[in-house]
Amino acid sequence: MSDTKSDDDKTLSVNVKKTLSLKPAGVTQGTVRQNFSHGRTKQVVVETKKRKFSIPGEKPEPAPVATVFKPKPPVAAPVVQETPKPQPVVERLVLNELSNEEMEARRRALEGSKVREVEERKRAAEEAKRRAEEDERRRREREESARRQAEEEARLQTEAEARRRAEEEARRRAPQAADLAAVADEEEVKPKRPAAGLPPRRLVAPEVARPAKPSKGEEDRRRGKLTLNSALSSEDGDARARSLSAMRRRQEKFKRAMHNEPREKVVREVILPETITIQELAQRMSERAVDVVKYFMKQGQIMKPGDVIDADTAELVASEFGHTVRRVAESDIEEGLFNIADRDEDLVSRPPVVTIMGHVDHGKTSLLDAIRNANVVSGEAGGITQHIGAYQVEKNGQKITFIDTPGHAAFTAMRARGAQATDIAILVVAADDSVMPQTIESISHAKAAGVPIIVAINKIDKPQADPQKVRTQLLQHEVFVESMGGEVLDVEVSATKGTNLDKLLEAILLQAELLDLKANPDRTAEGVVIEAKLDKGRGPVATVLVQTGTLMPGDILVAGNEWGRVRALVTGRGEQIKEAPPAMPIEVLGLQGTPQAGDRFAVVNNEARAREITEYRQRLARDKAVARHVGQRGSLEQMMSQLQTSGLKEFPLVIKGDVQGSIEAIAAALDKLGTDEVRARIVHAGAGAITESDVSLAETSNAAIIGFNVRANKQARDAAEQAGIEIRYYNIIYNLVDDVKAAMSGLLSPERRETFIGNAEILEVFNITKVGKVAGCRVTEGKVERGAGVRLIRDNVVIHEGTLKTLKRFKDEVSEVPVGQECGMAFQNYEDIRQGDIIECFRVEMVTRTL
Repeated sequence: MSDTKSDDDKTLSVNVKKTLSLKPAGVTQGTVRQNFSHGRTKQVVVETKKRKFSIPGEKPEPAPVATVFKPKPPVAAPVVQETPKPQPVVERLVLNELSNEEMEARRRALEGSKVREVEERKRAAEEAKRRAEEDERRRREREESARRQAEEEARLQTEAEARRRAEEEARRRAPQAADLAAVADEEEVKPKRPAAGLPPRRLVAPEVARPAKPSKGEEDRRRGKLTLNSALSSEDGDARARSLSAMRRRQEKFKRAMHNEPREKVVREVILPETITIQELAQRMSERAVDVVKYFMKQGQIMKPGDVIDADTAELVASEFGHTVRRVAESDIEEGLFNIADRDEDLVSRPPVVTIMGHVDHGKTSLLDAIRNANVVSGEAGGITQHIGAYQVEKNGQKITFIDTPGHAAFTAMRARGAQATDIAILVVAADDSVMPQTIESISHAKAAGVPIIVAINKIDKPQADPQKVRTQLLQHEVFVESMGGEVLDVEVSATKGTNLDKLLEAILLQAELLDLKANPDRTAEGVVIEAKLDKGRGPVATVLVQTGTLMPGDILVAGNEWGRVRALVTGRGEQIKEAPPAMPIEVLGLQGTPQAGDRFAVVNNEARAREITEYRQRLARDKAVARHVGQRGSLEQMMSQLQTSGLKEFPLVIKGDVQGSIEAIAAALDKLGTDEVRARIVHAGAGAITESDVSLAETSNAAIIGFNVRANKQARDAAEQAGIEIRYYNIIYNLVDDVKAAMSGLLSPERRETFIGNAEILEVFNITKVGKVAGCRVTEGKVERGAGVRLIRDNVVIHEGTLKTLKRFKDEVSEVPVGQECGMAFQNYEDIRQGDIIECFRVEMVTRTL
């Protein structure tokens, strides 16, 4: 067999023909490959002798020796061979015969080694190629960097040289330019006439006056910064590229990324509103929203960038990220709206604002009527004032503003507002009456507002008038008039006779002079809303008192939750004016809605701020209403327990009035009527006529509609008639309160009142067939009536309470049995009666309750 294999065939084969020779027995022939030092190889034939085993005691034969034979060249094609160099003596090799398994293992090992050799050779070639490419890339980068550095240095040197030459040229040409300017001035003063036949000589500016056309590089430098990036990225250099600062920032960022250096922290002042989203907070901190969300996740909260957090949480987050915080609130939008300081030199004198206060029917409106020569009382329902009015009169060239307040007990809030918006309070007390509860209340309001008081003792023309009694009673409330050694001015007047009205006006002007009232008319107007109503033809109308500044048509006004552009200014006499100076009451038209009486108003610069302020105030009012409603209602369990325990009943009402002050007074009066069992619930209250929406609301809430000095339109009347809703009209407040009180009394459960009639003692118990047990009794006290309630008492313990089935005297049914007589009684559905028991007879009456 052969030890070699061909390239194509995987089987072992003999590639060299055997020579024809005689071989001794036990000799095998094979081929081996012989390698030469010059790189050539050749196969030779080898004979191997088998080893013979020797008998013990005999001399062993030598091992078989491989004999090398030179193969003979083929006869057909003789080849001339080079004479080989002398070969060294070949050792005689001893070869063992290999088995098939060993040959197969060797073959597989040989193949694996060849495959590994090829792969290693390929990897070595690839590694060498990669190293060569890396070295080439580094070399090119070094050359490119050196080239860019050289170009930058050359450019800087060129720019410096050009700048130096330009400065030298400018310094050199400066004297020439000055001489040229002087020559030009001289030529303008003395123009020369050109010679005959010659064209006029034209003065040509020197070269310094005409800038040279810039080169390409200079043009690029003027257009924008010529950076390395632009020079390398664009062939013509026209495209603008990133600046050197941007390149420097990029390099710094790359260095930080390479060395894992943290970015330099920039501490910012973060402005925080009451609520803010996480995204907005991250932007104000110049942080990533992802980092803020991660912070919340570390705290155990899963948040999104769009989630809203409160100011306290946002402050904690900003502090954690190392920033400072400045808190702002929504109420900051009202800063600078009121109480703007004025300079002393801008202040001028203004008329005093006087409020007339006192008890009802003490003559306040009549006194004001006499002062301003008008008839107001005749227009008031019931002869009492139910509105707050403002008027301005003139006395000896000086103006006085009067504010009239109601004296009814329900108008406490109106009197309080009148005292707060005034400079002087006139306390009107009737001389034929005494100090009444509303008089005391007016004194308290005036003292709380800190305004001086002038006492006007009215109705001195009546026979029963006693002014001294009034002064004495005022001492009990710490009002010391001048005649009693005090400092409070007092004037005895008569509104019907017009007595001492001049003295009252003089006392007002004297007090105003002492107060030295001043205001700045040359600024934006501020003041207070005295009253507001909804007029059918003019829309929302607000009666305001200008306290400082001047109000003019066209001003943008903010009053409470409403705003609007002033459309017209109307006086109390119906005249339109162009401006309202300080201390002047005026009706304002043009508001979007009716403000609340007592709201402060101010003029703002633009509609955007007015809308922003009113939206904030409306949102605040809604939140307060919701909080109040939730607080009153409580949870569902609390509502159920309250209904089960207390049995509270509600009387729903829809109230519409002519002005806000009347509605406020009605609501306060009805609220005082409530008890633990029943109360009035105002579903809706507003100024203006009764509309269809009010009827729909009343139908939904099962409420009654009350109109105070207003009426329902035809559509509302038809809707109310169809829905069966009752509409009540009133023009006097105490009539309204009395009717609502009576209606609420009907919701009260009647009172159960028990009346004792008499007692009877059981002497004997009889068992009658088909009838049952019958008690034979004697009436010991009072009497016993048929149909009355009875109780069975045994050992002073009530055993049964019910009614009588029968009451007989002998064999006849009777209606009653007087004391001392005997009778027979049987209970309805009860027969456990014994001798000696007491029967108590009583009557139950249901009595109607009132508030």
